[in-house]
Amino acid sequence: MGYALNFNLIWRHFDKLWGGLLLSLELAVISIAIGIVIGLVLAVWYVSAGRTVRAIIAAYVEFIRNVPLILLVYLVFYGLPTVIDIAYSAPTSFVLTLSVYSGAYLVEVFRSGLEAVPRGQLDAGKAIGLTPWQRLLHVRLPTMLRITLPALSNTFISLFKDTSIASVISVPELTYGAQWINFNTFRIVEVYLVTTAMYLVTGYALLFALRLVERRFRAAR
Repeated sequence: MGYALNFNLIWRHFDKLWGGLLLSLELAVISIAIGIVIGLVLAVWYVSAGRTVRAIIAAYVEFIRNVPLILLVYLVFYGLPTVIDIAYSAPTSFVLTLSVYSGAYLVEVFRSGLEAVPRGQLDAGKAIGLTPWQRLLHVRLPTMLRITLPALSNTFISLFKDTSIASVISVPELTYGAQWINFNTFRIVEVYLVTTAMYLVTGYALLFALRLVERRFRAAR
C-alpha cells in the first residue's frame, strides 16, 4: 500500500513550527545587527589602517569564509567552553557564531561600498571644511549604505536560512521543530513539505519587504 499523506498530526503540532519560525527570524535579526557592527567597524578600519591591520582583518575574513558554518557552530558551542571558563546557552552560542560569520562577509561588502564612493563627493566634503570623521559620517557612510543595501538584504535572507543549522545544538528554531514533529509522528513527508513552504513564504516576504526599502532609499537620493 502506498504512502498516504496525512497533515492532521502536523497541524496538531503546528505551534512547534510557528514558534520555531519566530525564533529563526529573531536569531537572524540579532545576528545581522551584530554582524553589521562587526563588518562596518572592520571595513572602516581596513580602508584607513596600515598593512598589518589589513592583514589581520583579511586573515579573519578568509578563515571564516573558508570554514563550514556548522563546524564553527560546533567549535563555539562545544569547543570554547572546554578551553576557557565560559558558559552560555545554545541560542546565545549560535547568535555569537552567526554574528561573527556574517561579520566576515559584511567586511567585504562594506569595504567595497566604501571604496566605491565617488572621489568627487569626498573632495567636495573636504572643500567645504569637513573633517575626516565628518566626511566619513555624512558622505561616505550614507553613500556606502545605498550602494551595499542589495548585498545587505541578500545576506540577511541567507542568514535566515542558515539559522536551520542551529538545530544541531538543539536550538528550537524552525528546522528543529520539524525534526521534533517527525520523530514524534513519523510523518516525514508532510512535516518537511510544510516546513519548506514556511521557509519559502517567509524568504519571499522578506525579499519583497527589503526590495521596498531599497527602492525607497534610491528614491531618496
